[in-house]
Amino acid sequence: MRSMTTNERLSDEELRALANDWRKRALQGDLAARGVAHELETEVRRRVGASFPNYDTLDMRPLAQRMAVRRRWWRLWNRR
Repeated sequence: MRSMTTNERLSDEELRALANDWRKRALQGDLAARGVAHELETEVRRRVGASFPNYDTLDMRPLAQRMAVRRRWWRLWNRR
C-alpha cells in the first residue's frame, strides 16, 4: 500500500491509472485492494476538486411529477 506522501508525488495521469488498476483488482475479489483503491480515488477527487452532486439533477422524473404535491399516505386513516 502506498502512503499519502507517495500519492502526492504522482502525476495526475499516474494516479488515475493506479486508481483504475486497484479498483479493477478490488472488483475481481481482492479484499485488500478495496482500501487502496479508495485512498487513490480520494486523492484523485481532492486534486480535481470534485463538487458534491446536485441531487435535483439526479431525479429523472418529468418536471411535472417532481413539482406535483404528494398526498400524505396517513390521511387515508385520519378521515372522520
